[in-house]
Formats: sequence, C-alpha cells, structure tokens
Amino acid sequence: MSGYLLSVDADLDLDDIWEYIAADNTDAADQWIGKLFDAFEALGQTPGMGHRREDLTSYPVLFWPIGTYLVIYRAERCPIEIVAVTQGSRDIPSFLRHRIHH
Repeated sequence: MSGYLLSVDADLDLDDIWEYIAADNTDAADQWIGKLFDAFEALGQTPGMGHRREDLTSYPVLFWPIGTYLVIYRAERCPIEIVAVTQGSRDIPSFLRHRIHH
C-alpha cells in the first residue's frame, strides 16, 4: 500500500517533465522521474514534510523542493495526495488557481 495518491494532473505533470528532459537525454529523464517517485514515497511516510507558502496560496497544500521542481501536496489526506509537480520558477499562484478545485 502506497502512502500517496497521484492526482490525474500530477500524473500529466510527470509525463510533461519526462518528455521535456527526454528530448535531450532519456536516461536523465528516467532518473528524474525516479527521484520524484522517491520523494512521493518519503512524503507519504512522513506527511507534513515541506512547508506552507502563504505568500503563494491559501490552499491547504505543502511544498517540497526536488532540484528545480516543486512537489505540491495535500498532507491532511490519508494517503497524501500529490496535487502537482512543477518548475519552481513558474508563476505558482496562477498555476494553482487553475489546478486546485476545492
């Protein structure tokens, strides 16, 4: 039993990340996706890791950085829900407004 669920959108995020990296190097793409799944497992085992970003969103989500990516998840769910995986340089407030539905 896994300690996390991937939202449909987060699953699509992973596809996009893989495609983007794989355009240059498929091995690197596989390694990044592996790192992200390792992070999901760790978050599932220790919900609450990461931090709120009240400056970015009022949604009840936590942020956990993995390299240049941010894993955005709901820790109050059991199992936790991975809401999104995105570049940290993105306009996060706008991204989340389009992504999270109460």
